[in-house]
Amino acid sequence: MREDYGIATLIELHDQILDQGEGYWIKIEAWRVVTSAGIPHGIRYALTLHEPHGKRILGYDNAHAVKPTAKFKFSGQRLAYDHRHRSATDKGVPYEFQNAQQLLEDFFSEVDRVLQEVKQP
Repeated sequence: MREDYGIATLIELHDQILDQGEGYWIKIEAWRVVTSAGIPHGIRYALTLHEPHGKRILGYDNAHAVKPTAKFKFSGQRLAYDHRHRSATDKGVPYEFQNAQQLLEDFFSEVDRVLQEVKQP
């Protein structure tokens, strides 16, 4: 497996709080762990967007396994650890982790989309 240079960037962002204006904010947590079947890339992470009162409204993480979506019901039944939460109540949908750089790009792209939706007059 090729080395993922984006992991160093993600680790450097650990414990950062990023102001997004109008009370919205991002929290980034990331640290190295021993690789396993559930975490083959060796990094534990949680990237979250919060509304002004602190409630998470978007999140990408690998803190727990999520069931595959219905369209993959009869395929290998591998539990996904990398996943995203599209709202405060979403239990999580699988996210296909390619590398840490792509994770950051996907997260910040979705943050931009969500903030544009919630900040519309």
